[in-house]
Amino acid sequence: MSRLSELTPETMTAAQKEAHDAIASGPRGSVRGPFAALLHNPVVANQVQQVGAALRFNGVLSGNLREIAILVTGRFWTAQYEWYAHAKIAREEGVGDNVIDAIAQRRRPSFTKSDEAAVYEFATELHEKQNVSDNTFDWAKEQLGEDGVVELTAICGYYGLVSMVLNTFQIPLPDGEAPPLRD
Repeated sequence: MSRLSELTPETMTAAQKEAHDAIASGPRGSVRGPFAALLHNPVVANQVQQVGAALRFNGVLSGNLREIAILVTGRFWTAQYEWYAHAKIAREEGVGDNVIDAIAQRRRPSFTKSDEAAVYEFATELHEKQNVSDNTFDWAKEQLGEDGVVELTAICGYYGLVSMVLNTFQIPLPDGEAPPLRD
C-alpha cells in the first residue's frame, strides 16, 4: 500500500485531473507507478512526465542503451517497481537476459557491444561515485556523441528521481507480482 492516498476522479482537483489526462493521453497510455504519486502535486507531475517523455520516447539513444541505463539506476536504488516495469522493456529493446540478470545481481555483465558496455560503466560509475572519470566520460562520448552523453546523464538523473518517488511513497507492485530484486 502506498503512503499516499489514492486519487480518484471524484477526489482530484481540476489541476490533478488535467495532469492525469495529459499523462494518460500521451505515449504512456495510463497513470500508474510513480505518476500516481506525483499527481498529488500536479505541477511537478506535469513537468516530470514531460522530461520522462522526452528521454524515453524522443531521445537520441537507442532503446537498448536507454534501458541499460534505466536498469543500472533502478538497481542502484533497489526500486522494485522500476525494475518490474523496465526489465520487460529492456528485453523488448534487445537487451540480453544475461545482461539483465547480471545487473539484477549487482555483477558486471559481459557485453558484446562496446556502446552497451560504455553505458553500463558510465551509469554505474555516476551512481556509485557521483561523478565519472575522464576515461569513462571519453569512452562514452566516443560511443554516444556529446548529445548522447548529455542524454545518458539525464536518464540517470530522471530515473533516480523516479526511483526515489517509488521508494519513498512505497508504490506497490501490481497484485500477484513478487519483488524482482534481492539485496
